[in-house]
Amino acid sequence: MTDNASDSAPDDAPSNDSGHIFEIARYPETLAVVRLPAGAEIPEWAESSSVFSITATATETSLICAGRSVPKKARHEKPFTAFAVASVTGAGEDAPERRDPAVVVALLAPLAEAGLRAFPLTTYDTDWILVPTSQGDRAEEAWRRWGHTVAPAVPA
Repeated sequence: MTDNASDSAPDDAPSNDSGHIFEIARYPETLAVVRLPAGAEIPEWAESSSVFSITATATETSLICAGRSVPKKARHEKPFTAFAVASVTGAGEDAPERRDPAVVVALLAPLAEAGLRAFPLTTYDTDWILVPTSQGDRAEEAWRRWGHTVAPAVPA
């Protein structure tokens, strides 16, 4: 993350009109997104990882967990790689606050332009983007073209 992202962006790079530069952390674990029935208990096989999330609605329960122990019979998609916003710089006083929808939009726009799939997840303090593991390197390239930096996550 020592390179200045704006110096390394090619001349034909898309415009990052927001002026915000994101430092994005790439997590090494393989994740799964699992669909459970509404009101389901969390299965014993569900393992925590850098991201462990449970979202329950009246019609379903979704689980994001370590992909290694998800049974084949479970309705799921994997493997996913998690990326998280580590910091936001630029635009002076106009830098977005956490939980500002502009952050998620700015993270998704480069991926959409590159034709990549994305699964956004926002927690209280952090914006996460899951991408299919096979598209992880392309996601990094897309973000860098927009002036952002991507580096391996520092373990907590």
